[in-house]
Amino acid sequence: MEEMTRVRSRIDRSGEGVYVQASTLGSLEALTEFLKSPAVNIPFCDFSIGPVHKKDVMKASVMLERKKEYATILAFDVKVMPDARDLAEESGVRIFVADIIYHLFDQFTAYIKNLKEEKKKESAEEAVFPCVLKIMPNCVFNKKDPIVLGVDVLEGIAKVGTPLCIPSKEFIDIGKIASVEINHKQVDMATKGQKVAIKIIANNSDEQQRSFGRHFDMEDELVSRISRRSIDILKQNYREDLTTEDWKLVVKLKSILKIQ
Repeated sequence: MEEMTRVRSRIDRSGEGVYVQASTLGSLEALTEFLKSPAVNIPFCDFSIGPVHKKDVMKASVMLERKKEYATILAFDVKVMPDARDLAEESGVRIFVADIIYHLFDQFTAYIKNLKEEKKKESAEEAVFPCVLKIMPNCVFNKKDPIVLGVDVLEGIAKVGTPLCIPSKEFIDIGKIASVEINHKQVDMATKGQKVAIKIIANNSDEQQRSFGRHFDMEDELVSRISRRSIDILKQNYREDLTTEDWKLVVKLKSILKIQ
């Protein structure tokens, strides 16, 4: 009875988490204690003892609408009934089975990592990283179609695909970064302190390309055109890709661009 009480006390109060299953109460306690340890910290919302049945899959499927990665059953030293496996495949619930707790952990963390990478790929076009760029003297290589400039990355991350605007010119949009070069070698991004050449093209085929000298000049800083949507995407899928300084820049640009 005490073991069951301890297991129940470990259920995550948020109501979100994986579903755990074990062969015995003792095994269940060992598994849940492991999951709640600070080094692991995987929340669970419900549990059962014995083989995985359809009812267990149905309980785990509740997370599909709340937090997809938690629509998962961690089955420790138990069998999965054929009809339960069929239902899991149909509904999208993942079942991981192992007779060693650490193996369950490895399977689940690998799954989470893959999910994160998928989300990054799906949202890549909408993810706008924060940056502030300063045009370097004598580094205007082409004024329009496309604009090619040598810039100093004053803050943040200058990444291919980043839309740019000019705060000092009423936030006029000048296009997006089509390429970044360091020492004549193309790279995906440049970070604070690096001096790079960037090519800027129109954001879309219907948009007229802005030009250096007419729409902006040497004194104007270029900043990434972040939005409420792009900030949310960074928080959801790219949180670990940004440093503390980068996040401070997001807050700064949010204020400059008057984003709610």
